[in-house]
Amino acid sequence: MPKTIVITGSSDGIGAAAARRLSLDGHTVVIVGRSAAKTEAIARELGSDYFIADFACLDDVRTLATDLAAHYPRIDVLANNAGGVFGDKAPTADGFEKTFQINHLAPFLLTNLLLPRLTSSRATLIQTSSDAARITGKLVIDDLNNTAGRTPTRAYGDAKLANILFTAELQRRYGDQGIAAAAFHPGTVATNFASDTPSRAMRFVYGNPIIRRLITTPAKGAAQLVWLATTDPGTAWQPGSYFEKGRPARKTNPQAGSVELARELWEASSTMVGFGEVS
Repeated sequence: MPKTIVITGSSDGIGAAAARRLSLDGHTVVIVGRSAAKTEAIARELGSDYFIADFACLDDVRTLATDLAAHYPRIDVLANNAGGVFGDKAPTADGFEKTFQINHLAPFLLTNLLLPRLTSSRATLIQTSSDAARITGKLVIDDLNNTAGRTPTRAYGDAKLANILFTAELQRRYGDQGIAAAAFHPGTVATNFASDTPSRAMRFVYGNPIIRRLITTPAKGAAQLVWLATTDPGTAWQPGSYFEKGRPARKTNPQAGSVELARELWEASSTMVGFGEVS
């Protein structure tokens, strides 16, 4: 049965690749991106609706949620795919560390604002995480803005770890209302997502044309997103889990399984985006 699928960060990379695959398979795909030109181009190619939102601005996220709720009486899948790693240490206009806001706070806000629509639709919620959560993530609940010893790779690892914890807590809180949440690692994908980082290693991996031929293509990186979006949770996959190569990840950050940390992150994130403490 065709689904209505909203994909953030779908103007490029694995988001665009997933949008193309899902659209070809007959689903109604809604394109969300930061770049007006790139977002409009993908939407025009696929004949899809599109919305422009910069996740470095939480007011953009609030407007996006209002627009999506107004346009779509049913949302079967929300894929929180927008993200990246950023070298800029300056906080966003909202006052938060940029990598954490774009990768975690913005999708946390969008998801919560859309929860009435998502629960009524018995929707699937997908977070694009990363193995960086295991490699460089070390979440400190009292320093989510990474003011102590911030590096671009540490900030990215923390944000991707937050994606996994958010997925687990989302499932615990709303699974009995029909929500099915999952996070996944797409692999090391040949995209432009690390173009704004000062990390020489990351720029070398993602920018070197020879290495780019050897790492995963956007289409292959998008395969798990497509799989999670189109298969039945509870049958094809277990809700609340973090996946790698189509199965629950065997190696994860030890913090990823902490029920207490997931709860604390939810409560802290709620306060940061202006909800106050949510039980």
